[in-house]
Amino acid sequence: MTELSKYRNIGIFAHVDAGKTTTTERILKLTGKIHKTGEVHDGEATTDFMEQEAERGITIQSAATSCEWNEHRMNIIDTPGHVDFTIEVYRSLKVLDGGVGVFCGSGGVEPQSETNWRYANESEVARIIFVNKLDRIGADFYSVVKQVEDVLGANPLVMVLPIGIEEDFTGVVDLLTRKAWVWDDSGLPENYELQEPPADMADAIEEWREKLIEAAVEQDDELMGKYLEGEEPAIEDIKRCIRKGTINLDFFPTYCGSAFKNKGVQPVLNAVVDYLPSPTEVKPQPETDDEGNETGEFAIVDPEKPLRALAFKIMDDRFGALTFIRIYSGTLNKGDTVLNTFTGKTERIGRIVEMHADERIELSGAQAGDIVAVIGMKNVQTGHTLCDPKAPATLEPMVFPDPVISIAVAPRDKGASEKLGIAIGKMIQEDPSFRVETDQDSGETILKGMGELHLDIKIDILKRTHGVEVDVGKPQVAYRETITRRTEDSYTHKKQTGGSGQYAKIDYIIEPGEPGSGYEFESVVTGGNVPREFWPAVDKGFKASMVRGVLAGFPCLDFKVTLTDGAYHPVDSSAVAYELAARAAYRQTMPNSGPQLMEPIMKVDVYTPDDNVGDVIGDLNRRRGMIKSQEPGTTGVRIKAECPLSEMFGYIGDLRTMTSGRGQFSMEFLHYMPCPKNVAEEVIKETLEREGKK
Repeated sequence: MTELSKYRNIGIFAHVDAGKTTTTERILKLTGKIHKTGEVHDGEATTDFMEQEAERGITIQSAATSCEWNEHRMNIIDTPGHVDFTIEVYRSLKVLDGGVGVFCGSGGVEPQSETNWRYANESEVARIIFVNKLDRIGADFYSVVKQVEDVLGANPLVMVLPIGIEEDFTGVVDLLTRKAWVWDDSGLPENYELQEPPADMADAIEEWREKLIEAAVEQDDELMGKYLEGEEPAIEDIKRCIRKGTINLDFFPTYCGSAFKNKGVQPVLNAVVDYLPSPTEVKPQPETDDEGNETGEFAIVDPEKPLRALAFKIMDDRFGALTFIRIYSGTLNKGDTVLNTFTGKTERIGRIVEMHADERIELSGAQAGDIVAVIGMKNVQTGHTLCDPKAPATLEPMVFPDPVISIAVAPRDKGASEKLGIAIGKMIQEDPSFRVETDQDSGETILKGMGELHLDIKIDILKRTHGVEVDVGKPQVAYRETITRRTEDSYTHKKQTGGSGQYAKIDYIIEPGEPGSGYEFESVVTGGNVPREFWPAVDKGFKASMVRGVLAGFPCLDFKVTLTDGAYHPVDSSAVAYELAARAAYRQTMPNSGPQLMEPIMKVDVYTPDDNVGDVIGDLNRRRGMIKSQEPGTTGVRIKAECPLSEMFGYIGDLRTMTSGRGQFSMEFLHYMPCPKNVAEEVIKETLEREGKK
């Protein structure tokens, strides 16, 4: 067992195409984990082992691997950059202690880097920054550092300066030691020399070194005092301060290089060991009660404490289900019985393996701080807590966003429908942002996801991994409904059948709520006209009805119901009668409350070459987009806009046509907005026709 101070659990995250997977490959090569480096563009990267990843040259699933560097054990997770798979980044950050944010030297801080950075801030994960691709045309280290300050509002602590730029990039100067790391042209990472830095860089080195030391000594009052008196601290003391500031998220040590050319990766590995926290140095995970509220107890990282582990990813492969878990406290051994606090059931631990992408190394046990996979767990899902049955506890669960797009699928032949059900069951376990429903009327299977690419890849996995051919319907947008008018109304539910009947009368107000407020219920009844024990039944009736709006059957958002008065019968009134009254009241009053269709609006970030800006903006305007800003960069322009999701289907093809294949875009859900009248009428008509055909 490695001692805990020598552990580093880190994730590598960035915008799509900034070079995360390439950086991971280089780290594995340097640490002796692999002997031949696989390239992403050849479809041979170690961590991109799904067929779909190799083909498209993107990372879809986060892959876990571990390696050793300077007698420290690193568990590394390479995460996807594409916005449709943000969920993978989110859940990986949840179980990591530190991260490496990779930014492209020419692209700078791109849209997905912002989202990932925000997630890392929310998870309070310490990070170092690696500005990659400095050998690319248009690369500019200093401009990316400035963007990190301006766009992310972060504080980059520059640790190295680049020697040369674009094709002249040869190495980096370490500001602490004032030594230059210079690599030769062989492309081998080990072929470097430590030299004196170029003479023409002397002023820049001193200027940036002074900034570095000033920021570091702020972490220690005594050193600060000595430094102000003109005494420079020892390098060990500066490193100690940098470590403290990094763990406190006061600043982010910033490095640069070209992972593809094998230049600049060793200083990043040294920084992971020197500055990122070990499992014992991060805030312990809070424990929660059944409702998800914190109890004030924490899972202290200590092998001697009771077991606390979080399942953060399920992966299905040829050997069965693999459950990836992060152990926060205690130890886990083969043959142990653990309690899943979500299901209340115990499971026996069969095989424990350490993952190296899709290879596995058998382990007899694991301890606090480890990230391992367990084979063959039956009822564990993402976000479930595994713990010692004698000392049960629940860790803070994960929250996943709601899908915004859906498609209907149907198996091509009768025999495939059972296979489809089994395959989809496995896929839901693997990906919590992927949901499936069966339409009760038509029997169609509806797949819901985070974007077109997300669903496209799910269909591909169905076909290739599970051998199920399906016919795919047109993508459907997840519309919602709301109301615009306050309405006071009354409803009486009466039913007399021999013996005791049913009776409930309610007086109520239905009014629009604030955007994003959801559904609210309040009772102001006094004098016992509706006894207090029946209020929850009224609430339940309205709440159950909101899943189906009155315009076209979409769920209803953002309204408040106030129960003002009513009446009851001592014999015939019951909770069921009041629930039925509330359901009928919803159907009676909603059509008179100015019902309105709401559509999902996406935050769209488009990158386009300078020559095509006019075309791209014109096209976004035609899609009912609102242009929010334009930011010129070194190699093109970033346009930020807000567009309705319904207008964005097939956008990538149109963008590529307009920009001769050079444009890129990403989008994520922003909020719901009222639908224009002409669009709403069309959607309602189409939806009702579809319902009619069923």
